[in-house]
Amino acid sequence: MDGKRTASSGPLRILMSASVPRRREGGVAAIIYNLGRELENRGHAVTYIFNEDLFGPDQIPARFNDLVFSYRLQRYILREPGKFSIVNLHAPSGLLYGLRRHWLGPKSLPPYVMTLHGLEERRVHVQSREVKKGHAWNFKLRNRLWHRLYTFPLYRAAIHTADGGHAYSRDVWNILHLKYNMDSDRARYIPSGVEARFFLPRTYSGPGPLKLLYVGTWLDQRGIFYLREALHVLAQKFPGITMTFAGCHCSPEIIQRFFGPKLAPVVVVHPVVPADRIQELFASHDVFLFPSLMEGLPGVLLEAMASGMPVITAETCGMPDVVEDGFNGLLVPPAHAGAIVEAVERLAASDELRQRLGQTAQQTMSRYTWERSAIMLESLFRHILRLEGSASA
Repeated sequence: MDGKRTASSGPLRILMSASVPRRREGGVAAIIYNLGRELENRGHAVTYIFNEDLFGPDQIPARFNDLVFSYRLQRYILREPGKFSIVNLHAPSGLLYGLRRHWLGPKSLPPYVMTLHGLEERRVHVQSREVKKGHAWNFKLRNRLWHRLYTFPLYRAAIHTADGGHAYSRDVWNILHLKYNMDSDRARYIPSGVEARFFLPRTYSGPGPLKLLYVGTWLDQRGIFYLREALHVLAQKFPGITMTFAGCHCSPEIIQRFFGPKLAPVVVVHPVVPADRIQELFASHDVFLFPSLMEGLPGVLLEAMASGMPVITAETCGMPDVVEDGFNGLLVPPAHAGAIVEAVERLAASDELRQRLGQTAQQTMSRYTWERSAIMLESLFRHILRLEGSASA
């Protein structure tokens, strides 16, 4: 795909929306803004709708946010049904609009392309095993019932009522075909991109022990129990080694308490990192360690690779889509502390290996541009419009 537009391909009027806060620092909103910027550069008009656009400052409901947001979003679209050529709604935000378009009509409403980041099926698979080990504080009986009776049905409805689908990992893309019976030409695997600011020069040798880095929200599903077990071993083998947790959005005391007093000299916590400083964080650490048990395609992994960091991550979900073990990073089995220890030992023992993996990772990420992702998404939009018989195609 070369991205060239033909004379017949006019500009689209696109709505991009998700039930998340409107912040550009990271996560879903940052993905939407990056894709939207590139779509705008290609001549399309993009409207963004996030939580703050549909709720007042004191109105956002915590437990029922997704459902209420979906209701208000479909009302917003229906007020001016001709305003948009197509709507790109991140699951589960599109469930009520999809139901309205497919069951109540009119079919002249703009087609709905659903974006799915991760699998609720994966969450059940992983967390049902972790809870038996005492490793899942967010999957007790009450949480499981809520998930089965509320969360899961929202996602299923958002998928089943979509005219097309977009997944960030092949893991999710395959399930859209195999479980949700989405036609192969209506669902696309379109990975995220990486901003140019993350491509930094790097040196791979220096004094002192390794500085390990984890970036992301503090969640039980991120492999933190196995990370704790591994750090107890690594701290004894490599005196002075440090493990930084950044962007976790919780108090340092919670994380320090989790790791305990023996690891207090090892663990460093930066709860919030400004978006324009994250590349400096990558540059000041040696190895990116992200043993998450369930993800879509984590943007922080792509950013770390773009910065030239050697990465260690779990062989699951979207991570093997971009990391080839021993070529541009190291993959470890999920939920395996011993494998984490072995991977860190390999990198600690060899400046040459860190350099080879890090430089190859950076070369790999040079292909993952937001422009490329936006071109692929634009192609999906136009294809769905043609299938739905819209003149906007």
